Amino acid sequence: MTVLPRRRSLGLAAAALLAALAGCSGGPAATEAAAPRRTAPVSTAPAGPAALPGMPPPLDPRDVYAADRPNRLSPVVRDFPSRVYVPNTLSDTVSVIDPETYRVVDTIPVGKHPQHVVPSWDLKTLWVNNNQGHTLTPIDPRTGKRGKDVEVHDPYNLYFTPNGRYAVVMASLDRELVFRDPHTMERRHTEPVPCYGVNHADFSADGRYFIVSCEFSGELLKVDTERMKVVARRKLPFDGAMPQDVKLSPDGKTFYVADMTAHGMWALDGDAFTAPRLLPTGKGCHGLYVSRDSKEMYIPNRGEGSVSVFDFARNRLTKKWWLPGGGSPDMGGVSADGKVLWLSGRYDSEVYAIDTTTGRQLARIPVGGGPHGLAVYPQPGRYSLGHTGVFR
Repeated sequence: MTVLPRRRSLGLAAAALLAALAGCSGGPAATEAAAPRRTAPVSTAPAGPAALPGMPPPLDPRDVYAADRPNRLSPVVRDFPSRVYVPNTLSDTVSVIDPETYRVVDTIPVGKHPQHVVPSWDLKTLWVNNNQGHTLTPIDPRTGKRGKDVEVHDPYNLYFTPNGRYAVVMASLDRELVFRDPHTMERRHTEPVPCYGVNHADFSADGRYFIVSCEFSGELLKVDTERMKVVARRKLPFDGAMPQDVKLSPDGKTFYVADMTAHGMWALDGDAFTAPRLLPTGKGCHGLYVSRDSKEMYIPNRGEGSVSVFDFARNRLTKKWWLPGGGSPDMGGVSADGKVLWLSGRYDSEVYAIDTTTGRQLARIPVGGGPHGLAVYPQPGRYSLGHTGVFR
């Protein structure tokens, strides 16, 4: 989320609404350009007539996460040190954790109000989204060193099209999806959106479209990837809905959307974009993370200090893990070997390491203020779709 909900209910919520209304007065601000040159971590042979042109073909058409098996690291990242990068929104820093020792080994100053640490499509760069500073800070994951900030307005979140052609900035308060060069971040196309607070997304199995959540207006959008156009819009059937993270099921048939006020996740058919159904998980449902074997999904419930576990084959919740002493589990990722779930503690200036077999808390690590979209890196996968690490 753009700001901590405890603060959003006052002046910042009004500011977000006013900014969003101001954003709707303008039309598209840029035109398309030729596709940028890129270095792909894998072959980009045609994926078939139904897939987005240039998208790497799936390893297994039955499982979009088939490339994410334990320790199946791309040659691009195989020599990178294993680290957990934590953006601290209230401290304007990124805490770097060594997952072997559970200790902070570095603190990197970045821009104002960093929201997420996002792996680039080609896996070579980590981009820190400095939402209120209107910049992106690149970090070299090989050395851990930051580069020069790139000016990008309102970068709440960041994604990449499955063919690597564009970065997609979720400009939440600007009410825009901004398609940019994935390396230079130069603007290529701006798509105004009809909702408030675009924040998270995920792509269909064929890459032809993506589903976007709008947290301030409780809506979902369907966007044509190649045309870079909003093609459908749906209001969630819950008064005051606040959709957050979006994740595609392994079989590519269902999109799940976390909702922190409906206290559960919505499930819907993305192709038909029909009315979703709500699956209650817990108070403050926020993030969605698929296990390395594609059998389960971990769902942190930020408002109650728990993590729900959803079984894809059974189509139901099977477990709930409670953090000892409570907490505020938020965004995160799964370790390369699949054994540890890492989550930021948004209200508590800490990070949690959780055993994915037992649900036992392995560590609770102090970090800066307001930790949010942390990235576990490197992770298995051939390319990144963005956010805190959605790999295929």
